[in-house]
Amino acid sequence: MNGALLVAGTTSDAGKSLVTAGLCRWLVRQGVSVAPFKAQNMSNNAGVTADGAEIGRAQIAQAAAARVEPEAAMNPVLLKPGGEDSSQVVVLGRPVAEVTALSYRPMKAALLEQVLACLADLRSRFDVVVCEGAGSPTEINLRADDIANMGLATAARLPVVVVGDIDRGGVFPALYGTLALMPPADQRLVAGFLVNKFRGDVRLLRPGLETLSGLTGRPVLGVLPWLPGPALDVEDSLGLDAALGAAGAPHGADVLRVAVARLPRLSNSTDLDALAAEPGVLLRFATRPEDLADADLVVLPGSRATVADLRWLRATGLAAAVARHAAGGRPVLGVCGGHQMLARSITDEVESRAGTVPGLGLLPTDVRFAREKTLGRPSGSALGEPVHGYEIHHGVVTVEAGSGEPFLDGVRAGAVFGTSWHGALENDGFRRAFLALVARLAGRAFVPAPGTDFAAVREARLDRLGDLVAEHADTAALWRLVESGAPPDLPLLPPGGSR
Repeated sequence: MNGALLVAGTTSDAGKSLVTAGLCRWLVRQGVSVAPFKAQNMSNNAGVTADGAEIGRAQIAQAAAARVEPEAAMNPVLLKPGGEDSSQVVVLGRPVAEVTALSYRPMKAALLEQVLACLADLRSRFDVVVCEGAGSPTEINLRADDIANMGLATAARLPVVVVGDIDRGGVFPALYGTLALMPPADQRLVAGFLVNKFRGDVRLLRPGLETLSGLTGRPVLGVLPWLPGPALDVEDSLGLDAALGAAGAPHGADVLRVAVARLPRLSNSTDLDALAAEPGVLLRFATRPEDLADADLVVLPGSRATVADLRWLRATGLAAAVARHAAGGRPVLGVCGGHQMLARSITDEVESRAGTVPGLGLLPTDVRFAREKTLGRPSGSALGEPVHGYEIHHGVVTVEAGSGEPFLDGVRAGAVFGTSWHGALENDGFRRAFLALVARLAGRAFVPAPGTDFAAVREARLDRLGDLVAEHADTAALWRLVESGAPPDLPLLPPGGSR
């Protein structure tokens, strides 16, 4: 078949990633081989493939939906924001440059060739490739050198479905305007719409759907209902709060309160997903010292800019609050960038070029940033349980000889824990042992639920996304688009169509 389809969205967080995952799961259930693809992803939520390549976590989740091993070709270009106007460019899983928005643009012609080669390679090996766009396909200020949306679609002749988020309102003008502002070559590839995150009786929506179809000459291919529960593997900061979800009833007599510092450049937020899925764990983000007042566990998560986020931690008063929390014998966990912040000193001539700056001094460690990024999938054991994780970092943490207790690759000093391993809490036995230890240190009568299987939680979520497509989308029409492309006679809308 060697078919392909591009899922675009009217805005960031419209649901492109989840719709793409749902399409992958629906297609693989039909007995075809399918691969996800995102030409260019801007996200600090990344993971590591089996051969040590760094790609977006959304594509890793989509590969799981497709029941295939993730690979670098599925996300050939990854932009990792590190400041207001700077990003690290990762190409085929390896960092190649630090750029600004303007200095990146001259690179894009060569990157488009790389992107198209990766897409062609996937299409040669899989029956269907489901491509995900980035942001909006009608960013008219960026269209000339776009490689992720309509630039990709026109170069590869991909049919396009545009997803609109009805939950935030204005879905009809958003869908119409997205199409109308496109130039003719782009409009000719947009073959239909999907309405996402609908709550209510779809019969009330039908007059609007019919009017939109009449005005654009394109069908609405489905109305996907709101999916309750925590969102897993979010790649956009707009989706972070939804990812926390609502805690289930505790298994024991008490709940466990976890406060996570919402760092400005927070990365690998998926480390929180397994905690959010644990019954009785109340997870919230902290931006002020008072947010830690009743916390049992404070988490300093990963960061794309450790020194800058440590500066923010101090400016907000959270650094002092974390120190008071630890001084009271209450648990603190630092992961990757958060682990680095807990050190006595940080020497960084790579990321921030700040030289040597003091850390929080809560662990007997020192950090030095290396130019080469560490990427890997380590395994080991802690608290009597096997642990598998992944590493993505420039900072190398050195533990003072004879100090503290080993904790994964890092160290424990009293109630303060540090590790560079992402994904450790996805290991059920280790997570339960760690939460039980946290509860003892915090004096909580919290008991981890014995039956929580995080891999099963994630798999069930992917199944539900596949169910949404199967039950609420026009799958026959989607099949036609995959097999035959966009219809040749789609009408053009002004003003874009009158160019």
